[in-house]
Amino acid sequence: MTFNISERIVDDMVAAGINFVTTVPCKQLAGVIDLVEKNDQIRHVPSNKEDEGMGLCAGSYMGGGKPCIIMQNTAIGVTVNTLSALIQFYQFPLPMLISYRGEVGEPVACQVEMALHTKPILQQMNIPTFHFHKKSDVEELPAILAYTQMCKKPTAILTDASFWRAA
Repeated sequence: MTFNISERIVDDMVAAGINFVTTVPCKQLAGVIDLVEKNDQIRHVPSNKEDEGMGLCAGSYMGGGKPCIIMQNTAIGVTVNTLSALIQFYQFPLPMLISYRGEVGEPVACQVEMALHTKPILQQMNIPTFHFHKKSDVEELPAILAYTQMCKKPTAILTDASFWRAA
């Protein structure tokens, strides 16, 4: 495959009608974030915290937008209340593009602990979760984005280091 993963992700988001994206800085997702910022079909509003970003996404959805949040898995713990009491309770479709830090090859030791808890937290909250390991996994993104809208639920798209190394 000879495509740029970051470009493919942003193109798929635009094709799915996503027109509002909030982001929290992340080294692994920096290429996607840069392209979102440059895309004139997407309103990009950076957030200081992930739960704040989810509130912005809820507001966008209530105003007729199709939002997405881009974040790290290390913040899943601080978003639990916002996810359950706002996003899930009011049935807001919210794709969450998440860098999955803390797996084999992770250079930062403190990232490992949250990696151990990420999937169990998402499973406990009944949030559909998709894990991208290899470059070809990006082929699933259009269907995941459509699924998110159809079921009116948040969905987690975990992108690990091996996925980004393939880029």
